[in-house]
Amino acid sequence: MSDKRKLDLKALILMIFTSVFGFTNITRSYYLMGYSAIPWFILSGIAFFLPFAFMIAEYGAAFKDSKGGIYSWMEKSSGKKYAFIVTFMWFASYIIWQVNVGSGIWIVLSNAIFGVDKTQQWSLFGLDSVKTLGILAICWILLVTYISNKGLDKIKKITSIGGSAVALINIFLFVGGIIILILNKGEVMQPINLDAFLHSPNPKYAVGGLPVLSFIVYAIFAYGGIEVVGGLVDQTENAEKTFPKGVAIASIVITLGYALGMLMFGTFTNWDSTFVNFSKETITLGNVSYIAMNHMGYQLGLAFGLAESSARTVGLWVSRYMGISMFMALTGAFFTLVYSPLKQLIGDTPKELWPKSWKEQKNGMYTTAMKYQAACVIVIIAIVSFGGDSAQQFFEVLVSMTNVSMTLPYFFIAYSFLGFKKNKSIEKPFTKFKSMGAVKICVFMVCFVVGFANIFTVIEPAIQRGDWLTTIMSIAGPLIFTLLAVYLYNRMERNKKKQSVN
Repeated sequence: MSDKRKLDLKALILMIFTSVFGFTNITRSYYLMGYSAIPWFILSGIAFFLPFAFMIAEYGAAFKDSKGGIYSWMEKSSGKKYAFIVTFMWFASYIIWQVNVGSGIWIVLSNAIFGVDKTQQWSLFGLDSVKTLGILAICWILLVTYISNKGLDKIKKITSIGGSAVALINIFLFVGGIIILILNKGEVMQPINLDAFLHSPNPKYAVGGLPVLSFIVYAIFAYGGIEVVGGLVDQTENAEKTFPKGVAIASIVITLGYALGMLMFGTFTNWDSTFVNFSKETITLGNVSYIAMNHMGYQLGLAFGLAESSARTVGLWVSRYMGISMFMALTGAFFTLVYSPLKQLIGDTPKELWPKSWKEQKNGMYTTAMKYQAACVIVIIAIVSFGGDSAQQFFEVLVSMTNVSMTLPYFFIAYSFLGFKKNKSIEKPFTKFKSMGAVKICVFMVCFVVGFANIFTVIEPAIQRGDWLTTIMSIAGPLIFTLLAVYLYNRMERNKKKQSVN
């Protein structure tokens, strides 16, 4: 790539921002913690996002010619077995993601059609809404897997359109919030004071302790997606100077974006208002984003002097817009993530690990492996959906499982950075950490934050609420996949020994 086509500072910041920043992270965090989520986001940005992004940048620069992604990073730094187990854990996080989104996408579709979440009124075969969503999720997994095995050319347009529509939601939040603030003469609905930044309006989090500490994993999850940074080093103009500056600025912009987004919600949303009333059981982590944006449209209508009924209509259309755009974006993401992580897992790890049928490709897809993947996702959906008692618990289990499984690999990637820096045989064209002392401090900081957050996320439901299902499922997902990875690797080594003897 010539210098003219390389990323300048602005383009680099934009790439990092679009890869990391997630709108629903704002609404879910405001739902859980109100303004008091902001300090935790800032802490996570400083202690996790910034140092980890620089680690990924060094990895990416060193292995820019390798197609193995994180497996290549781990293999050269910590050995093949460690690399495979961490890569398998990373892959497993997308299995859990499919479980979560496969169930939650029906809330998105309901908002796209009706402007509100009606899924808690749905029933198939006389079953309650949670089990009904589980059955619909299973049907979705079967449909996506079937279509994906035929090829994905037609999905690309949906992905790009959905991505652009979701980007507009972020703009709409800030512009709409500012308009409401101006028309209401600077009056905010959620009071801003020191206590609001220290204590959550949510009764579950108001007392502090374990629930608040477990919230850190939500903040870490909000910074997920920074793995993409590793592939941008060699595409950046004057990378030695531009890249660290871009990562630093992007980190600040993303952290401030989340903080300002939560403040913006307070301009038009009172946590305990009669319209939104975030403490109602009908509001879940799955539908809170749509309810919040519906309320924003309603308040925008009132601010412009519309009648009550007209303002509610505006709210419905805002919610519909968000539902349509998110449905397109999630559909495109689903079709990509149902095969991309699996392709990297099988294509980049040792071939001896997999059965012969799993390595066979058709239309560029590992069709047999995708069928087994679908079966695995379906089993987990069935366990979670038929094991929960309410929609709230159902989505709390799914979100907790997703957060734990997708953030836990960061711990091991960061820990492996020590081996990466000590290995003098690895050429390092980009170096941010100049001394081993700085490396050890940053690795410890990232590992401590990720490990600390995940431990409290796992134990909090059982200790605080007696919710053992959420705790067990949060542990079971990563643990089962880790044990399976160890089994697969040990089996490969045993087979190699037998072949060498024979």
